Amino acid sequence: MSDGTDVVIGGIMEHIERAGVHSGDSACSLPPYSIDAEVQAEIRRQTIAMARELRVVGLMNVQFAVKSRVVYVLEVNPRASRTVPFVSKATGRPLAKIAARVMAGRKLADLDSTEERVPPYFSVKEAVFPFGKFPDSDPILGPEMKSTGEVMGTGRTFGEAYAKSQAASGVRLPTRGVCLVSVRDRDKEGAIAIAKRLADRGFEIIATQGTQAALEGAGIPCRRALKVREGRPHIVDMIKNDEIDLIINTTEGKRAIRESHSIRKEAELRKVTYYTTVAAAHATCDALDHLDDHDVNRLQDLHRELGAA
Repeated sequence: MSDGTDVVIGGIMEHIERAGVHSGDSACSLPPYSIDAEVQAEIRRQTIAMARELRVVGLMNVQFAVKSRVVYVLEVNPRASRTVPFVSKATGRPLAKIAARVMAGRKLADLDSTEERVPPYFSVKEAVFPFGKFPDSDPILGPEMKSTGEVMGTGRTFGEAYAKSQAASGVRLPTRGVCLVSVRDRDKEGAIAIAKRLADRGFEIIATQGTQAALEGAGIPCRRALKVREGRPHIVDMIKNDEIDLIINTTEGKRAIRESHSIRKEAELRKVTYYTTVAAAHATCDALDHLDDHDVNRLQDLHRELGAA
């Protein structure tokens, strides 16, 4: 927010699904859960500089991408965004009300709103999707926005907050069973870390041929799963027979996306938990570590920790 002179950061949210997925479909965390303090400081510096140069009076939202610690500006919008209510709930500061008063001529200093509030707890916004009501829709995420709502989870750790957001959005997180891992080549390194964490929790790992080779090469035991075009029983058969409890599947290229559509469709029909990005799968592993955390707080109590009225 800016009154033309002073600028205050309403909040920095880190998207869990990375650039390439519509921001409305990506879960996000406030404060950021993996961006270090130095990069956050640069994000703040750039935001304040742009607000002053654009002579913003009221709200402004910016989307950044960070690659190799270099901060890139994707877009700047001199207006509110759909996440303003989420940030307000997370920080206890009514951003829209304050911005409206600033646009009417008040100053941020007069409204006691010149300092950023960074909560000592995590708030995670998760998107809610309508795939269960539209059986022909494809749950793979991309630049087209598909979500129809959102929920929020809070916790003392990112894992706890993410676990609560998954529960609120209707996603069941299995604690054991069989996990299918099938990822594109550039995600194989990340899939190794995920498969290891899941195997350590007692999951049996099955994987398609290329992913299986990568996992076994890293010392992670896994069983081969056949793609639909490779014979039977294939992955879809296994889903129909309730043999798979968790799916991590990333694809790229029109052919691969088309061929894997039947897997996503059957998983949605059978209510099998399904992730189409490695980042979301990593966050799920964090959530599994905190499923037994049942700390319940009223928003009013959390806001008091921040000195909010």
